[in-house]
Order: sequence, then C-alpha cells, then structure tokens
Amino acid sequence: MAQKYTAQDLVGIVGIVPTPSTPDSARWDTDNTIETSVTTAMIQGAAPAVDALLTLGTFGEGATVTELEVAAFMRIVVSESGKTPVFAGATTLNTRDTIRRARMLLDIGVDGLFLGRPMWCEMDDDAIVGFYSDIAEALPEVPVILYDNPSAFKSKLSPALYSRLSEIPTLIGAKYTFLGPQYADDVEACGDRIRLLPMDADWLDAHRIVGDAAAACWSPSAACGTEPLERLRNAMVSSDWVAAEAISQEIEYAYSTLMPQGDFASFSRYNIPLDKARIAAAGVIDPGPPRPPYQTAPQSYLDGATEAGTRWAELRSSYTVGAVAGPAR
Repeated sequence: MAQKYTAQDLVGIVGIVPTPSTPDSARWDTDNTIETSVTTAMIQGAAPAVDALLTLGTFGEGATVTELEVAAFMRIVVSESGKTPVFAGATTLNTRDTIRRARMLLDIGVDGLFLGRPMWCEMDDDAIVGFYSDIAEALPEVPVILYDNPSAFKSKLSPALYSRLSEIPTLIGAKYTFLGPQYADDVEACGDRIRLLPMDADWLDAHRIVGDAAAACWSPSAACGTEPLERLRNAMVSSDWVAAEAISQEIEYAYSTLMPQGDFASFSRYNIPLDKARIAAAGVIDPGPPRPPYQTAPQSYLDGATEAGTRWAELRSSYTVGAVAGPAR
C-alpha cells in the first residue's frame, strides 16, 4: 500500500524526468528501449536534490513505452530514489488499463500516481470527475497528482471542476501548465485539498498571486542539472525575494527559446523531441532518441530547444555547487 500523502506534503521542487532510451529506440522493432545505466545516473543525480519526482508524463514518453518497459524503468527509479517520493505516470486510453498499470507500479513501490485523463475523446466535466472517482474507488489510499495540460487533454480544467475534484480525497496536487488569469480562481476552488504546481519559472509569480498556497512547483529540468532549482528553492523558502527574482529571470531566459515563437500549441505538437534535444544539450545525461511515432520536429524548433539546453548548462556553471543546501523536506 502506498504511503498516504496530502497536499500539504507537496513542497519545494517536484522534478520531472525523461525516460532515457537506447540508441536503437527510434526503430519500431526494438523490444527494450530503456537505457538502464543512464536512468540510474539520472535518478542518482536528481533525486537527492528535489522534493519529489514525477515520471512517465509527456516528455517522459508515457504514451510510447510498453508496459514491460514501464516496469523496467520504474524498478530503477524506485530503487535509486532513496527517500524522495516518486509519483509515476499511469495514464492510458481508458480507466481499466490505467488502474491495472497503476497496480503494477504500486507493486514496484511507487509512492503515488501522476495521472492525466484519457485523451482519445475530449471528456466533459462529469466524465473527468467520474474517471478520477473510479481511480479513487479502486485505489483508495493512493495519492494522485493530476495533469492539467489543455493541449494534451483537449481542455483546461475550470474552477468549478477543480472544486468538484477537490472533493475526491486521493487527489492532492496538479501539474499546472502555465499561469493565466484563471490561476487564482483555480487555487481558491482547490482550497487546501489540491496543491496546484506552477512551473519553476512561474513559481515566484504564483507566490505573488496566492502566497503560501504556492508552496511547490514542477520543473522539467531535474535531469539537466539541479543547481538553479536548488538556488530557487532556497530563495523561496527563506523569503529572499530579491534572489528569487534574479534566479527566476535567469531560468526564464534559459527557457525562452524552447517554445517556437513563444507559442505553446506549437511546442506541444513537438514536445517530446524538443525536450529531448534540450536535455541532451544541457549535458548532464543523454536522454536518447524519441520513441516512435513522436520523432519529428522542424529544425528551427530543434535549434531553439538546443539553445535552451545550452543556456541551462551556462546557468549551472555560473553557480557554486557548494553554496546550495539540500532539499527542504
């Protein structure tokens, strides 16, 4: 049985990691694409520096790894994560397969689930509530971080829907894709039951809007070297807003070439190859090629992603590792 977490346990940096792939993983006939040595090194480097890990989301290629590969990958993640909580992606195209995969992950030892909703058809509010309610009924002690990505899941969750979802006791957090005019209303609708996690570059702005309700953020850069994230967390925890502003601006600059022409919809179309290019350019791990079929992107988009990774590496090198404290648990 997974440990029971609540929204109040989600603090600091929630790091999202890719699923490293073998050099031949771009082929359709490759049976096992998990690059085990890179996965081990990635988790050994990231887990001690963040406050929780999320796996098997979009650029984690949760949609393109087989169930056997999911099991192989997650066994390494769980064994190398130490005391850092692990929330594993189990999203499939239907409720029953999601529950079956979730049970497999729980048997491996994950602490909770990272769940978007099935995405073949756009789901209305009643269907979304029904989906997460079924998950809670099947897995009543398992904490869930849901995934609010309007591009991937065809709609943005509304404040009214967040209010309904907050009544499901196993839902403790949400990966919140980007800040917008609805953010404060969404936080109010969730109360203290669901922690909305803004992106790392938006964390300070989120705190300015909702105060301590923004006690945690998600980061796509846990595999890119964590020094900037640790610096940001330390500044936020110590209420050093001058330092937090400076670090946030540096992180935002590093990301600024990732989205083509600043357009999230264009980025989402090529999310996997772009994030893999960025992570590779950051230089900490080689995430390997994207798995089929999400393998192509315009060269200009890839160039922007590579520049974003290079900027992250330059930002890391400007920091002194010895000045960074451990996770604020």
